[in-house]
Amino acid sequence: MSNAALNTQTPQRFSGEWETKQLGDIAHIKTGSKNNEDKDENGQYPLFVRSAIVERINSYCYDGEAILVPGEGGIENIFHYINGRFDCHQRVYMINRFTDDVCGKLVYYSMMLQFGSHAMKNTVKATVDSLRLPTFKNFSFSIPKDVSEQRAITEALSDADGLLNALEALITKKQAIKQATMQQLLTAKTRLSGFSGAWETKQLGEIASFFKGSGLSKTDLSIDGERRCIHYGELFTTYGECITEVLHGTNRDGTFFLSLRNDVLMPGSDVTPNGLATASCISIPDVILGGDILVIRVPANILNGTFLAYVIGINHNQIMQLVSGTTVYHLYGRDMANFSFLAPSVEEQNAIVGILSDMDTEITALEQRRDKTRAIKQGMMQQLLTGRVRLVKKE
Repeated sequence: MSNAALNTQTPQRFSGEWETKQLGDIAHIKTGSKNNEDKDENGQYPLFVRSAIVERINSYCYDGEAILVPGEGGIENIFHYINGRFDCHQRVYMINRFTDDVCGKLVYYSMMLQFGSHAMKNTVKATVDSLRLPTFKNFSFSIPKDVSEQRAITEALSDADGLLNALEALITKKQAIKQATMQQLLTAKTRLSGFSGAWETKQLGEIASFFKGSGLSKTDLSIDGERRCIHYGELFTTYGECITEVLHGTNRDGTFFLSLRNDVLMPGSDVTPNGLATASCISIPDVILGGDILVIRVPANILNGTFLAYVIGINHNQIMQLVSGTTVYHLYGRDMANFSFLAPSVEEQNAIVGILSDMDTEITALEQRRDKTRAIKQGMMQQLLTGRVRLVKKE
């Protein structure tokens, strides 16, 4: 047979049968034995606890392939997969010692895809949602009978995870570089080329006016809303130091407080004080600003609003001293009027903002790539873990 004929052969896909398995039949399931006091910051081995954070420990009880799932705290459980030495908290379920006819990591991916809906039907309601051993044992999922197909699916999903982890690491690195650059540029420790004038201490109350947004609930928000708007909660979750695009609108009628270019927006309250050291400059006029948004209005010929937003972000400790409240924490205009900071000429402010904004643009592009990759991986799981799409066999 000629090479040309060989090149036209159709790749062979896996075509074997799938079967339904119960987790309790193909793995050993138990909880850990460690308590919080066993943690050691400098420990050599990972200690899996009841949260997304993995602590450290200086001893280990287990060595090998395992899936770790917190047993309480809500059914949005964090799944961990490990293959090596580790230990786990007494309220973390450990799934290991898989039978020879299943690939443990494929079980992990199947649990990520399907276990949440299963747990919803089997959750014990208490002060916190709790999972019990039977909930794990009777979890059913489909799997190829052919272990080589199981491994092929696992390899494809692991490759997607590898790309996601690399993107996360790069984002973390870029964010650290940006933070270090902010500390240098926003405190005059490092000056940009062409600038040499002295920086002046400014008190915000001497150059700014303070306002408060008007009522706007989450239910008023709509992607297709006719009038662009910002809810105060979005300042925590959606927007960075510079708002150049508003993602939501509203069709609600009424009289609202509207933005001007260069306004700086801060959340006016939160259940924890730390998030209040958050500021965003909006470059778009006539945007509805919702209730509990503190609006700092500064003349653009004196202060670049984005420069101020960056400065607020690196002065967390000073903001904390201005916050009031106990159960709910508040930040008022009269408090921010006492905020003091160093500022150069507007020209140098603009140049600094340009540098930092370019960094933000790069980070945002990486985050969008990560989110797209995550969505692609989710789609792969939906297709590959249900047999809707079968992989090509390796020659």
